[in-house]
Amino acid sequence: MTEKIKYRVLGIMSGTSLDGIDLAICTFTKNQEWEYKIDKSDTLKYPIFWKSKLATTHTKSKAIVEENNIQFGQYIGQTINAFLNNEQVDFIASHGHTIFHQPENNYTLQIGCGKTISNATKITTINNFRSLDVSLNGQGAPLVPIGDLLLFPEHKYCVNLGGFANISIKKNEKIIAFDICPANIVLNDICKELGIEYDSNGDISRKGKIIPTLLQQLNQLDFYIKKAPKSLGREWVEENILPILKNNNSQDLLCTFCEHVAIQIGKFLTDESALFTGGGVFNSFLMERITFHSKSKILMPNKELIEFKESLIFAFLGVLRVRNEVNCLQSVTGADRDNCGGLIHEI
Repeated sequence: MTEKIKYRVLGIMSGTSLDGIDLAICTFTKNQEWEYKIDKSDTLKYPIFWKSKLATTHTKSKAIVEENNIQFGQYIGQTINAFLNNEQVDFIASHGHTIFHQPENNYTLQIGCGKTISNATKITTINNFRSLDVSLNGQGAPLVPIGDLLLFPEHKYCVNLGGFANISIKKNEKIIAFDICPANIVLNDICKELGIEYDSNGDISRKGKIIPTLLQQLNQLDFYIKKAPKSLGREWVEENILPILKNNNSQDLLCTFCEHVAIQIGKFLTDESALFTGGGVFNSFLMERITFHSKSKILMPNKELIEFKESLIFAFLGVLRVRNEVNCLQSVTGADRDNCGGLIHEI
């Protein structure tokens, strides 16, 4: 039987910053190396109903979490049907929305029921990419590095600036990766105090002043001393970051937190080139501060790749899953072995 070397996949991502569902139809071709193309992409903003539901699900009972899992699956399914509009794909690969991430307790949960999505779209759906790795004593995150390794081999560093900032570092044909620090999850939370969703271009941050005592406090958090593998979740932010931000001017908080993010990222960018993607790239003040604290050449790709690289890579994780090839790396997550995560829901 000849090997299938071309796949057309819909990748779906919902990030911790709650800005919407990212959808990307991607074509992958295997020659000597993997090649990719994003055929069609869009971000569909969450209506207020879903934004508040996703923001509070972690506080609800187990029964309500399960109910929201099904309902969110239905919502994703309807969103997909409208987006595809008769476009054909081989299958759907959905990250879902993270509600709990506690690898130290062998637990992670992304809602958006794969079976429900499959039923709603009549398309095979793969989801739940993190659980197998967590059951093998891994962090279950980050998952993007296998894509960085196989789809973006020319960059030593790949940094994603989303709710959290994470990095992949290639060294001698190997890759390590980890969460560096919180990013938009905190910046957007501070913006709520100002009655806005986010700091467009970092314009407000730019007007603020650094609060030296707070910056020092942030930079001395225990997480930054820990060796990789390591990952962050909403729970850690609520416990360690939000309490120390209280009673300060929001403009100064934004400026100080941008500086904190830039310092933490800059520590790792010591040479060669770093490819930056994720919504935080559009914060020009933050990018200026990162450039200031880094020794690497900072590269920003086209707008589509900045916005949809994660959706692209989740589509690729799905390809590796259907081929039963490794899509989660022990060197990244600290699991007992490399593994191939994701539940396949056939129609």
